[in-house]
Amino acid sequence: MTRLSVNINKVALIRNSRALGLPDIVKFAADCEAFGAQGITVHPRPDERHIRYRDVYDLKKSVTTELNVEGNPGEKFLEVVLDARPHQATLVPDDPNQLTSDHGWDTIKHQNFLQDVIGKLKEKGIRVSIFVDPVVEMVEAAVQTGTNCIELYTEPYASQYAGGRQAAIAPYIAAAQRAADLGLMVHAGHDLNLQNLQYFAQNMPQLHEVSIGHALVTDALYYGISNTISMYKRLLA
Repeated sequence: MTRLSVNINKVALIRNSRALGLPDIVKFAADCEAFGAQGITVHPRPDERHIRYRDVYDLKKSVTTELNVEGNPGEKFLEVVLDARPHQATLVPDDPNQLTSDHGWDTIKHQNFLQDVIGKLKEKGIRVSIFVDPVVEMVEAAVQTGTNCIELYTEPYASQYAGGRQAAIAPYIAAAQRAADLGLMVHAGHDLNLQNLQYFAQNMPQLHEVSIGHALVTDALYYGISNTISMYKRLLA
């Protein structure tokens, strides 16, 4: 069964809109775990508009499944991650003011940089995943960075799904198979939802983990967080 990691950035965004500390991020993460989530993902950005760096430390103390911290490995991000030592760090090449992630690493162009960063993270016992597009050449070059995993950027799949899901998933199948052949764990995330997730997971037996936030939190407004997590896990079974 593919593991489900719940991204709680949007919950933090609600919290930050008032000075009341509600919703309580630590409690929400614990509840997600109690309801069946197999991991918690956060993506702090430099402006701390949702997850704050302080949250990483608080969650590391409380998360009992797996804490995955995503972000562009700038100076502050690396300082916090190397100090807090989450179970996993996912490196994402987003700009400081970017609304959301929209592409993977060029693992050829940035190979030396990634090797250096990944080496530092692995020295602290942190498993590393890097965000990549579903391009076989990028997957092959990812191996040379020393990463443990790749996370396939799935927005193109999600946007093309309604127009032809076989064509939409084809490059992901090829990329995942190549990653597995090379000994890399395969993760995926971005715009996966209740409509497109099952087909994606069924056609990619190599898929180890998905990270889902925006769609899952949106669905929880209608179905409740416990029921929503169960719904997503059923699609991954």
